[in-house]
Amino acid sequence: MLTQENTGLIIVDIQGKLARIVYESEKMISNLEKLILGCQVLSIPIISLEQNPNGLGNTVPELNKLLENQKPIEKYTFNAFENEEFRQAVLKTNRKQWLVCGIETHICVYQTAMGLFTNNYEVEIVTDCVSSRSKDSIDLGLQKMQGKGIGITSVEMCLYELVKDSKNENFREILKLIK
Repeated sequence: MLTQENTGLIIVDIQGKLARIVYESEKMISNLEKLILGCQVLSIPIISLEQNPNGLGNTVPELNKLLENQKPIEKYTFNAFENEEFRQAVLKTNRKQWLVCGIETHICVYQTAMGLFTNNYEVEIVTDCVSSRSKDSIDLGLQKMQGKGIGITSVEMCLYELVKDSKNENFREILKLIK
């Protein structure tokens, strides 16, 4: 089970034109807004990544405004865990459970999730917050990760799992985001 004290969120490469042409882009970005706001309400640390921002562009404005107090980690490897700045950011949080979302499911999300997983972190993919240029690539990436032991979840599922109880002081704020 996810816990507020042990969970973090990793946002992988929601950048530039690519973020606008992936499968169901608007829905994914809208779900990501809810997830980011929910994690902020619950004081869940967030690490944001950008793949080659000079080539692909920056994080989309809708998400960038929610993350304005933090600078994304620039990377060039598809597996963010191969990036020293990312590894240090993960270690600094002292969290062992990571929610992972972003694009593309079958490339950077997959490789980053596997990097975390093979280094003994618990990983769950937020399935309504990932995408690729094709539905087939999303499905393939999710199937391969599940087959290797990585969990799957959704925005609603993970936020309610983190809140745990309708008497939680943050429950009403989470409920507003989900409805």
